[in-house]
Amino acid sequence: TAFLWGIDRLATTPPPPPAARTRILYVSPLRALAVDVEKNLRAPLVGIGHAAERLGSPIRPIVVGSRTGDTPADERRRLVRQPPDILITTPESLYLMLTSAARETLVNVEAVIVDEIHALAATKRGSHLALTLERLEERCARPPQRIGLSATQRPLEEIATFLGGYEAPGRRRPVRIVDAGTRKPLELSVVVPVEDMGDLGTVVEEPQPGAAAAGPVRRSIWPAMHPRLLELVQQHRSTIIFVNARRLAERLATRLNELAAEASGDDGDPARFVGAEAVGAPPATELVKAHHGSLSKERRLVIEDELKTGRLKGLVATSSLELGIDMGAVDLVVQVESPGAVSRGLQRIGRAGHQVGEPSKGTMFPKHRADLLEAAVVAERMHAGAIERTTYPRNPLDVLAQQVVAALALDERSVDDLAAMVRRAAPFAELSDEVWEAVLDLLAGRYPSDEFA
Repeated sequence: TAFLWGIDRLATTPPPPPAARTRILYVSPLRALAVDVEKNLRAPLVGIGHAAERLGSPIRPIVVGSRTGDTPADERRRLVRQPPDILITTPESLYLMLTSAARETLVNVEAVIVDEIHALAATKRGSHLALTLERLEERCARPPQRIGLSATQRPLEEIATFLGGYEAPGRRRPVRIVDAGTRKPLELSVVVPVEDMGDLGTVVEEPQPGAAAAGPVRRSIWPAMHPRLLELVQQHRSTIIFVNARRLAERLATRLNELAAEASGDDGDPARFVGAEAVGAPPATELVKAHHGSLSKERRLVIEDELKTGRLKGLVATSSLELGIDMGAVDLVVQVESPGAVSRGLQRIGRAGHQVGEPSKGTMFPKHRADLLEAAVVAERMHAGAIERTTYPRNPLDVLAQQVVAALALDERSVDDLAAMVRRAAPFAELSDEVWEAVLDLLAGRYPSDEFA
């Protein structure tokens, strides 16, 4: 719905000059989310065009484009020559555009939509984006409207300040807060696959003979957890299993495929499952796949499409899929180990039941006793909707230094003018003159060299 007002304006008002056609900018924290939004925009735009024709009021085609780290160089050049009406991008790609000829395509931007803003606001990445938005505003013919979206942002006033920034020292830009005030139904359980987490019982390394026998015997919960995970995958249409590390995603997907092959009587080489990308496309018999940021673009897109359409039974993922991606076929989310935060848990479990009226179903599997305590607390607070407070960083100077260099790469600026722009970004609103001058001194090479030897 954040796009509707902008789409109406695009359809009913004359377009700007072709060289600066872009009027809506959508900023996504994840490449996968950017791809998903692009797909979900194209189909409704075609439908709107057909409906307008039937009503006898045809509209001009609305062009959607995407620029992320996955965009090939020739496509990036085409986006500069022929800018789209709606540009979908990431914070880093927008930053790079403002330090190149591509910035001239953004002078007529009327609205900037920052999706899943909670995932950015609390980090230096968000502070970096805040400065990028101020640099963008200076390039635009008039200040663009800023729209921040998230289902897990608290307190709203802090996020509003981060999004809007300051129009003058001590005076925040006006930001209207719209709190939907509704929570999606949640069906969440914490499952321990062993009777006693203090005595796991399963030896994962046999004692060695001789002197090595004195070493500790490693025991693990995984031999008990793997069959339970496989059972859940087989009982549901499509399941996402979230883990907290890329290596674990690959290992877990491999093991689940091995167990599935053993159960079906297929004793083939398990190496043909996860990790087969190096020798070609994985076989159709693969039950579970891994998804993380290190996969190639082509591999990620294939996996995401298979999951959305229900052709993939299971997916082991990291944070690469935890934000608002539309996974309509997913009916269960499993979290291995506590997610570490209520907001992250809600985002991940929220990938299940992405249908109107459908509850989000999730299961947490703690790995050890301390993890069990944390998982229980997080689950209880998820049910209560008690999301952690989000606080944006104040004065991250490494971010500031990088943005100052970028801002001066193509234009000369006075020190006072640049400082005023920096302080309009909320994370730097309280930047003192002393610290500001110290950053400039550092960038100019005036620092005690012996301390940096």
